[in-house]
Amino acid sequence: MTLRKSTPVRVDAMLDDLRTLVDIESPSRDVDALKASAEAVAAVIEGRLGGRADLVESAAGPHVHWTGGGEPAVLILGHHDTVFPLGTLARRPFTVRDGRATGPGVFDMLGGLVQAIHGLAALDDRSGVEILVTADEEVGSHSSRALIEERALACGAVLVFEGAADGGALKTGRKGCGTFHVSIAGRASHAGLEPAAGINALVEAAHQVLDIAALGRPDIGTTVTPTVASAGTLDNVVPAAATVVVDVRVESAGEKDRVESAFAALAPHVDGAEITVRGGIGRPPMPESASTELFAVARTLLPGLEGTAVGGGSDGNFTAALGVPTLDGLGAVGGGAHADHEYLVVDAMTERANLVTGLVQARQHQAGARS
Repeated sequence: MTLRKSTPVRVDAMLDDLRTLVDIESPSRDVDALKASAEAVAAVIEGRLGGRADLVESAAGPHVHWTGGGEPAVLILGHHDTVFPLGTLARRPFTVRDGRATGPGVFDMLGGLVQAIHGLAALDDRSGVEILVTADEEVGSHSSRALIEERALACGAVLVFEGAADGGALKTGRKGCGTFHVSIAGRASHAGLEPAAGINALVEAAHQVLDIAALGRPDIGTTVTPTVASAGTLDNVVPAAATVVVDVRVESAGEKDRVESAFAALAPHVDGAEITVRGGIGRPPMPESASTELFAVARTLLPGLEGTAVGGGSDGNFTAALGVPTLDGLGAVGGGAHADHEYLVVDAMTERANLVTGLVQARQHQAGARS
């Protein structure tokens, strides 16, 4: 495929914009910080692409939406919230050294946003393109899911700019994922004087952890992992309450139903204990079939490009579940998401931006042929 570009992609310009975004910290749930971040994202989009980037207010913070006009044909999807608390930047400022850019959010996923914007800026024609950058992906996308699904259905194809998989591979499938909170109610009593008068929520929690862990089916891709537990108040008091938090990942809708039903059916082992379960598998699985068409185009543009299914979830799970063709992992090449060693490979930025250019052109051509 021949790309029709108006301007070449420049690494120094991409790094300048990346620095701008990283230097405005954007931890999830901090609405004031996210407002400043959204304004910065909008300014970068407008400066590179023209037009107006609208801030869509929500309880979680502003989302950013831009359109190139014309009939919607492709949605560029990302998020500007990060997992790092305010103050991380002072300890780990944006730095470019030895071919790597580091700093909070460079890989997940500010680098991907910048590459997407610059890939679009290389096009003469941006009609049919929409950009949606949400404020709450890292915490479940509760305020943005309806908007994501609306624009995905309108556009008919979604390119997700989460960081690439190992070695730069695209993410062609994702597990469905969710969190369960299991609360146990017991009864307190003196642990020395009358332990039998109590109902030990901690003992019940221990039983539940074993029952819950047994729900996993790693042979078919289902993982059920108790991750956080708490119980008790003092060392001489029978615990009256306990909680267990569980991470769940599934590869199929059938497993989603099975696991959710199993959590709903959890029963106490200790007489008198009561169990309450909340939560669920909020992100449905993203089947590899959702990416087949777009991934084939990507491989014609970048021969040798690999694709892989991964365990983590993204907003691409939502769009794929609607039956909208979705390709993920188009963002930064690097690693260390959510960790202090997070990094982006600078030399890969141009190639990934050019991939955006080609994928969008292919989608515009396809949409034009159908109209």
